Amino acid sequence: MAEKSLLKDVLLAAETVLLLLMVANHMWLRRIYIQLRRANDRHMSDAQYFALVREQLERELMAGFGEIADGHLQVYASEVPRLSVLLYQALIDSGTEPKRVLAADLTTSPDLLTQRREYLAVNRRLVEAGGTIQRLFICWQDDLAREDFARSLLELVDHHRSLGVQCALAVRDRLRADQAVDFVVVSKAAVLLEEEQGDADYRRGRSSVYFKHVERWAGRFESIWGHGSDSAPFVLQSYETTVRPMLNGGAWDEAAVREAAARL
Repeated sequence: MAEKSLLKDVLLAAETVLLLLMVANHMWLRRIYIQLRRANDRHMSDAQYFALVREQLERELMAGFGEIADGHLQVYASEVPRLSVLLYQALIDSGTEPKRVLAADLTTSPDLLTQRREYLAVNRRLVEAGGTIQRLFICWQDDLAREDFARSLLELVDHHRSLGVQCALAVRDRLRADQAVDFVVVSKAAVLLEEEQGDADYRRGRSSVYFKHVERWAGRFESIWGHGSDSAPFVLQSYETTVRPMLNGGAWDEAAVREAAARL
């Protein structure tokens, strides 16, 4: 009986020690983790916006959110559109100014963009909250000459305009490699860079978000958007002037469209 009692006491003591070690380890990790994240807030382009996004990610337990302490986050597949919506909603909810989004889209399949309903809905909410969105569709010249592509693209443009989005067009063949990039600049606070294009259901796709040096991406966008008669909005207007009458009249002239696209 004495041996059994002694063994029981030893096991109980061992369990107690293990429990205390686990609690101490958890408290230590928690303290280090919180200090790391708070220490880095001030290094972001917009500390308040960064904190709001970080807290939301922690609540949702989005995979890999721990990376955000360094001002960078990478997400995959179905998390990409969720994060896009979160970045827009955080801009609406925060005091961040300006409430402006600059979006450059490598448009190879316009129909895909019309299917992202939550993303389109948050675009509308941002505009209704007093924000502005400039969206630049970057298309290959050969695609612009196709009737099916032109019809889908202009339907997409019409839909975005109905949301209050300012639309423009750039010909991908004319851009440098560093300009032909799919990215979204959220105020002066964050930039979402799409590194692998997602499909219709977002079963694939990879994007990164950066909360530092956002101004560089804003400058890149503005250099493509341009000003005056050479600006991307004017390019879209010129393209529409040529193709809308053809689409509406059911008289597509590919040779004429190719010639017009070459002049854009």
